[in-house]
Parts: sequence; C-alpha cells; structure tokens
Amino acid sequence: MSRHVAIVTDSTAYLPARTVERHGITTVPLTVVLGDRALEEGTEISTRSLAQALQKRRPVTTSRPSPELFAETYRKVAASGADGIVSLHLSAELSGTYDAAVAAARESPVPVRVVDTGMVAMALGFCAVAAAQAAEAGATADEAVTVAEKRAAGTSAYFYVDTLDYLRRGGRIGAAQALLGSALAVKPLLRLGEGRIEPLEKVRTASRAIARLEEIVADRAGAAPVDIAVHHLAAPDRASALADRLRARVPGLADLHVSEVGAVIGAHTGPGLLGVVVSHR
Repeated sequence: MSRHVAIVTDSTAYLPARTVERHGITTVPLTVVLGDRALEEGTEISTRSLAQALQKRRPVTTSRPSPELFAETYRKVAASGADGIVSLHLSAELSGTYDAAVAAARESPVPVRVVDTGMVAMALGFCAVAAAQAAEAGATADEAVTVAEKRAAGTSAYFYVDTLDYLRRGGRIGAAQALLGSALAVKPLLRLGEGRIEPLEKVRTASRAIARLEEIVADRAGAAPVDIAVHHLAAPDRASALADRLRARVPGLADLHVSEVGAVIGAHTGPGLLGVVVSHR
C-alpha cells in the first residue's frame, strides 16, 4: 500500500465531481435542515429544491458536520494508505466546521493538519486542488498546507445578492449589517474579508451591480495567470453571460468554472446569487 498525504475538504468547496475524482480529494458534507428533515448537501437535497423552499419562505437552516463524521472520514482515509491528512475548510467565521474537524483530528490514527482557509465555495476549492496537486508531487503535509495558504492569500471572492434578507436571517452578514437600513433601495455587492462577509458597494439596480461586479473582478485579475469561478443560485443565464464577458476581458485567464452553489451557501444567500472567485496561481 503506497503512503501519501491525503486532502480532505467539505462540501461547500463545490468542486466539480471530475476534479474530486482526479485528485483523490475526500469531501465531508454539511447538512441542510429543511423543516424537520436533515439532509446532506450534495446527495440528499438539490439546489432546485432549496430554491423552491426559500421562495415559499419555508424554514431552512444549516449545520456543520459532526466531529464523529470527521473522525470516521479520517479513519477511512488513513486505512486507504494515507500517512498524513491535510483538512481544508470554509471560514471558521461562517461555520463550526473547522472546530468539528479540529476535535476529530485529535483521535485520528494519522496526523491531521486542519486549516481554516477563510474561504468558501471555489475560493476554498482552489485551495484544496492546489494542496492536492502538491501532495501528488510528493509534498509533505506541512508543504501542502503552505501551498494552500499561499493560494488562499491570492484568492478573492465577490458576490451580488438580490436581497440581504437571507443573510440577515442566517446571521452571516457581519459588517454588512450597515447595509440593512437601505437594503430595499440598493443592490448590494459583498466580499469575503478576513473570513467574514463584508459590504463592498451599494448599487441602485441589478444590471449596474452586475456590471460593477465584472469591473471589480477584471481589475483584481489583472494580466497575471488566474483561475476564475462564477457561481450562481437559480440564475444560470446571468452566470453564463458574465462568464462569457470575463473570458473576453481577462487576459491571464487559465481556467474558468461556472457552477451553481450547493444548498448550504444557497440557504444563506437566496435565489439570484451571482458570485465570482478570482484565484491567482
């Protein structure tokens, strides 16, 4: 049995299935609670079902993976031949997932480095892929962590939402509380900053907000090699059109992913979300 460093992440990375398989990344699911049903993200609830529930104003909450689930995952990964694990997760400011992983790591049969990337969605996904590629090239766990942290430092995430109501209800808006007073009069642009969701700009219409989002991303990307991910919830045409414009506008574009976010992030942003991750290589 070959020994190697294994990469674990969580379902909010929203990595394409082919990418997960290609790099042997293990994903631990978060949970969406819809009414009285607890459903695993990625397997037991679709984004369409989530969007319908939100539009009908049904109660939707989310929950971190349990330490027991992480412990079981680490045991399975170790049994598959890993002699070390790097476990990369969404911002601890947004979820207790990191804390659950830390608790489970103490019981792991092999050493586990748990990393709070401060990221979410493909901002997290790009970090996981970078770490996996390093591990494939023979990196130690510490070296893979360094690679992931460097990728996180060069990654930015921006997003537009139709309303702040879902973020307010989920308690995830942090400094964006300042926008609530005028939420109905503006279309907010937000960003991830130090692991928290923060207000970026206020724009009067959806079309102007999306145009401004495009400008911000293009400026942030510059001419250096970058990967970009365009995320959405129940807005595929809007996401596809933005992706096409970015392909034409970003000279250093390497890879571009377009995908719908999963139920956990969608529960806190609501339908109409349009997000862009810019990750420098």
